[in-house]
Formats: sequence, C-alpha cells, structure tokens
Amino acid sequence: MDALLIVDVQNDFLPGGTLAVEEGDQIIPVINKLQEKFDFIVATQDWHPSVHRSFAKNHPGRQIGEIISLNGDEQVLWPVHCVEGSEGAKFHKDLDREKWKKVFQKGTNPMVDSYSGFYDNSRKENTGLSDYLHDHDITDVYIVGLAADYCVKFTVLDAIREGFDVNLVTDATKAVNLAPEDLENALKEMSKAGANLLSSDDIS
Repeated sequence: MDALLIVDVQNDFLPGGTLAVEEGDQIIPVINKLQEKFDFIVATQDWHPSVHRSFAKNHPGRQIGEIISLNGDEQVLWPVHCVEGSEGAKFHKDLDREKWKKVFQKGTNPMVDSYSGFYDNSRKENTGLSDYLHDHDITDVYIVGLAADYCVKFTVLDAIREGFDVNLVTDATKAVNLAPEDLENALKEMSKAGANLLSSDDIS
C-alpha cells in the first residue's frame, strides 16, 4: 500500500518565515494535487521548544550558519523557527489537510535536533512514524515537502533504512541551499541510497 508523506510545510520554512526556503510556497499546489491520488497521507511538523539548542540565539556569541558540536553530533545553528504553538510552526493555510491520517511532531527535545521524520539526529528517539506506517501495511512511501537538503533528505534516508520503497517527488520539494550545490548533492545521496526520484506527473 502507498502513502504520501508531507514533510514540514510550515510557515517558518515558507517565504516570509524565519527560515524561509526560496520559492518554497510553489510546491503547495503540487502537493495539494498529489493528495488527490493518495488514500493514506501523513505529515511531519517541526515543533521546537524556544530553548532549543539548534537555535543560534541560545548560544551567545555564535552566529546563524555556524557549525558546532551538540551532544557529539555536528549541528548547524539556525534562526529561531517552528517554536511550538507559534504561527511559524503552523502548516501553511493553503495546504489541504482534509485527508491527513496523522501528524508526527519532531524536534521536541531541546538538546538534539531532528531533521528526519523518523528519528532525532542522534538516532536515540523515534517519532513512532515507522511503526505507524508498518502497522497500516504501508510498503511504498512518496515523500514531498521542505527542505530537500535537510529534513526531506534525512526522512528519505531513514525511510529506506526502515524497509520502505521510497520515492522522492522532485517537483514537490525545494532546498535551503546553504551552499549552491546542496540540492544536487542531496538528490545524488538519496538516489544512491536507493530512493526513486520522480515527478508528480509520473504518479497515476
């Protein structure tokens, strides 16, 4: 059985947000149209406490974009974003949520970031997403959302590790691109790991 997994299409990752992905809003109509083709749809939601250690603001003297060690893991310092209960953490108003089965929140532990919709970056805690999909006999996962080079990429890689056949819908994602080649490198990494890269037009 197929599932559509929508990753982090939240206000702070969209134009006008604190960690906006350029042209991120352009994927919303693509995702809404895709949802018509799926009976099983779930989503992930970044949901950080304000004291989250991935925020540059919580490291005096540090700047956004710096890389530090956090609990032994490499951590990019981000602007404050997707704080639990905030307007920035909400899903975009134009994103159709009518058919969603469940939302899985991530990044709730202030001491570790969580790019993937399955595990935190230390791989010590999981969101329950894998068990939920397996319990509903999902075998094939189609992944869309933001951002291609971070949360989408790590969600794709974990979905493969969890035994799913994984498809990345390339016209339904956009990248942060801290470096110009980040999107290209992310697509190569996902493809090499076993993800099928396809267009929304390829899905019947």
